[in-house]
Amino acid sequence: MKLNRSRLFTPGPTPIPDFILRKFNEPIIHHRKPEFEAIFSSVREGLKYVFQTAHEVFVLTSSGTGAMEAAVVNLVNPGDQVITVDAGKFGERWAEICHTYRIQPVVIKKEWGEAVQADEIVAILKKNPAAKAVYLTYSETSTGVAIDLPAIARAIRQHSDALIIVDAISALVALPLKMDEWGLDVVVSASQKGFMLPPGLAFIALSPRAQEIMQKSETPKFYLSLKKASKSIGSGTTPFTPASTIVIGLNESIHYLKEKGLETVWREHAVFATAIRSAMQACGLKLFTNFPSNAVSAVWCPAAIDYSQLTKMLQNQFGIIIAGGQGHLKGKILRIGHVGYYDALDIIAFVSAMELTLLQLKWKFEPVAGVQAAQNEIMKLFVS
Repeated sequence: MKLNRSRLFTPGPTPIPDFILRKFNEPIIHHRKPEFEAIFSSVREGLKYVFQTAHEVFVLTSSGTGAMEAAVVNLVNPGDQVITVDAGKFGERWAEICHTYRIQPVVIKKEWGEAVQADEIVAILKKNPAAKAVYLTYSETSTGVAIDLPAIARAIRQHSDALIIVDAISALVALPLKMDEWGLDVVVSASQKGFMLPPGLAFIALSPRAQEIMQKSETPKFYLSLKKASKSIGSGTTPFTPASTIVIGLNESIHYLKEKGLETVWREHAVFATAIRSAMQACGLKLFTNFPSNAVSAVWCPAAIDYSQLTKMLQNQFGIIIAGGQGHLKGKILRIGHVGYYDALDIIAFVSAMELTLLQLKWKFEPVAGVQAAQNEIMKLFVS
C-alpha cells in the first residue's frame, strides 16, 4: 500500500506549516516598496529574538553555506591563522572555505560521532596564540552530534581573544542558543531547518566586536559583503534582490516561535529527540553517538538489513523520507531529522512506521516496544 502524503524526517529541508504555505500563494510584492520594508523590519527585530542577541542579524539570499563563507571573507584575511574542528561533513567545510581564500586553518580532527571538548580547543589555542578565530559547528548534521557550546565559548574567552564563530544551521531553534549571554561573536543559520521554510535564506549575526573587525576586512568579496548589507540596513532593505517570498514566510515563522516561546520550543525538541532515540534503542538499533543533537538523530543501520530497502519501504509504504550517512558513513547510518514543525503524533507515527518496516524485514525485537518508549518520553510534555 502506497500513501499519497509525503512526510519529511530529514535534517533539512524540514516540513513547512500550512500557515506559511498559504502566504506563498499570495501575490508577490515589490522588494523596494514600503510594504516589503515593513515586513523586513519586523523580520530583523524577530531574528534578534531567535538568536538571543541585541545586535543586527543580516539576511542573505543563499544557502547556509553562503553565510558560512560570509563568516570567513568578512572576518579574517588571507594569511591569517584560524582554528577549525573537523568532526563531520560540515565542520570539514569550514576548513575548505578557509583554504579557498588562502586563510590558514589549524584543524582539530575528531572521529565522526565524537564531540570536541573545551580543553582540546584551549590546548590548540595555546599552541597557536595568533589564531584570529575559532570556527565551530554546534550541531553536526552529518553525524547527529552536538557540542557543549556554552562551555567551549567560556573556555575560549578565558584563554584567547579569537573570534568565536558558530555554524548553528541545524542547531538554531532545536537547541538552546543565547548568543549574547554566551559571548559568541558570529552565529550563522539558514531557513530550511528550524525556521520551517524552503531553502533560500541564510542568516549571520555579528557581535559589536565582530562588526568592528568586519569593517576592516581586506578579503575580496562582492555579493557576500556584509559592509554592503550593513549600509543597506540603514535604508531598511538589502543590497541585492532578496528572496522576498521566503522573507514573508520567515515573518510568519518568527511570529509562531515568539507565540510559543523559545523555552517551550527548545523543550519540545529535546523531548521529541529523546523519544525517537529511546524508541530506536527499544527496537534493537544502536545509536551512532554519545553526544546527540536535538536536531537530528543518527543510528546504525544493522548489517543484517539492507539500507536501501529499508528507506525505500519507509517512503513507498508510509511516505516517510529520512536521510542516510555521508562520506564514509554512506549506507551505514540512518539520520532522522526532528527539527522544526513536528508534534507528538508525528513522532509516534514515525516510530510506528519504522517498527512496521523493521518487522517486515524480519528484524527481531519486541513489537510496539518502540512506540511505548517514545510515548513514555512524550508524556513528559502532557503529564506533570
